[in-house]
Amino acid sequence: MFSAASFANGAGHGTHTPLPKVPSSEDYGSDPEVWDLIVVGAGVAGSALAFGQAKDGRRVLLLERDFSQPDRIVGELLQPGGYLMLKRMGLEDCTDGIDSQRDSWRLTRRLQRRSPDGAGAACGAAAPLPLLPQGCRQPARHQQEVYGYALYKNGRYACIKYPMEGLGPDVAGRSFHHGRFVQQLRYAAAGTVGVTAREATVRRLLNDARCHPSPFVAAADRGLDWSEGEPVSGVQYKTGDGEVRTARAHLTVVCDGMYSQFRKQLADPDIKHPSYFVGLLLKGVSLPFPNHGHVVLAKPSPILFYPISSTEVRCLVDVPGAKLPADLPGYLRTHVAPEVPPELRSAFLDSLDGATIRTMQNKQLTSKPLHQPGALLLGDAFNMRHPLTGGGMTVALSDTRLLCEMLRPLPDFQDAIATAGRTAEFYTARKPLSATINTLANALYKVFCATGDPAQEEMRSACFDYLTLGGIYSEGPISLLSGLNPSPSNLVMHFFMVALYGVGRLLLPRPTLRGLYMAVALLLSASKIILPILWSEGLRAVFLPALAPKPLEGIRKVALSRSVSSRSLGFGA
Repeated sequence: MFSAASFANGAGHGTHTPLPKVPSSEDYGSDPEVWDLIVVGAGVAGSALAFGQAKDGRRVLLLERDFSQPDRIVGELLQPGGYLMLKRMGLEDCTDGIDSQRDSWRLTRRLQRRSPDGAGAACGAAAPLPLLPQGCRQPARHQQEVYGYALYKNGRYACIKYPMEGLGPDVAGRSFHHGRFVQQLRYAAAGTVGVTAREATVRRLLNDARCHPSPFVAAADRGLDWSEGEPVSGVQYKTGDGEVRTARAHLTVVCDGMYSQFRKQLADPDIKHPSYFVGLLLKGVSLPFPNHGHVVLAKPSPILFYPISSTEVRCLVDVPGAKLPADLPGYLRTHVAPEVPPELRSAFLDSLDGATIRTMQNKQLTSKPLHQPGALLLGDAFNMRHPLTGGGMTVALSDTRLLCEMLRPLPDFQDAIATAGRTAEFYTARKPLSATINTLANALYKVFCATGDPAQEEMRSACFDYLTLGGIYSEGPISLLSGLNPSPSNLVMHFFMVALYGVGRLLLPRPTLRGLYMAVALLLSASKIILPILWSEGLRAVFLPALAPKPLEGIRKVALSRSVSSRSLGFGA
């Protein structure tokens, strides 16, 4: 497999220079007349899907607007559940060679296995890597992995570890520069037999009956923009030299990210913009709990710290509302810095001096799929949650793996209706995991924000103290957050256990009128947080996916259109 790891491990390793651009194929002469699959967008979901489908023997055209290394301030922490999905797809090596917070241990361990004396020497190595002590030297391992979270509130810490027992020595969280990880995924996809990676901007979806063995569309309508009631049969795209081309495919999967231009054609989206993330880079600083993500329950909203390399810590400040403060540096110094733990405050203030302050608007997206035959939405184009818990890549990789498993039994995708019928269950089968992570992220964000409401503040304090209890009280929530136990029922159980824990504190040692009033207000506040989120996800789809309705309306419209077109062309009765 052609990989960017060779570049990352070269002279520039550790300097975080961008990895090289993925080569774009300009060999148009070898393109098939009809591809098995076109993937629009080479992010996490698109690259992993192209890789998985090529491994299953499909001819895949992977189209990406820019194959240069992307530069984002989110998507830098992969939860253990996401890593498991990556591993099951055969892509776990994509976290190697990018100075992720696990690289050193994985690389050392791999080289020691190849060396008879365990010294870790390798052909061409400039110097031997350090030995792993007896018993895998757990302390050294822990210095190179993300294995939990530390919460901070009013001078107190609560440390919660991922429940990774029995999952294998390589299973842990990963943190890294997002662009380096995506670039590794792109190289993995582009280097797989069956994938053609091409830099191009997709302009529109097409309706062209030449992709199908029967004349379902009138000849006069072939090659026109796709319209509802017809199968999507390919795309029109513009290459770097300005030439406009078309590509035909039996199936087109749109993974063009949070700013998707095709989302409204393939789904009925509901987008909310709760806040902004302001990103800073802290250098040469040690976190209070090394190799943990840190969540500061600040006012008015949370602050995140997590390592993204061996020398850098990312800070994300959540700024609620639709607009950023006019004087953002002043806001960070005056309002945010006092909320930062004392151990990190100096480094936080230093990061404001002369550095570029990055911002990104956070989005929450639930979509009602229209499920048009010949096309699917995947990744952030289809579904987003608040990035507080770092669950986006876990959902994207889980969805990608699930879709590959659903498509695998099909010999081909030539019959758009048959393929759509097979994948209709995708939207309900994905719900238990995706809805758990979505609901947890969006609910936790609301719980962690300080609104000034006394009942909400009681819930906020109860949540922090509940997690400090340890045992099942911390293991349950962190197993949900990590993606290792994505159970909607467990999520609801722990959420209301937090609320009841808060109620108990209000009513003990003896109930008072104010205590009773606040207890009722707390329960109402908890219900108003989580129930609307679950409702938007779809109660039946979340808790009883087998009974949830499948999105079949698009299939019915295409089937009706085919019947009418066939009769108008003299086929059928």
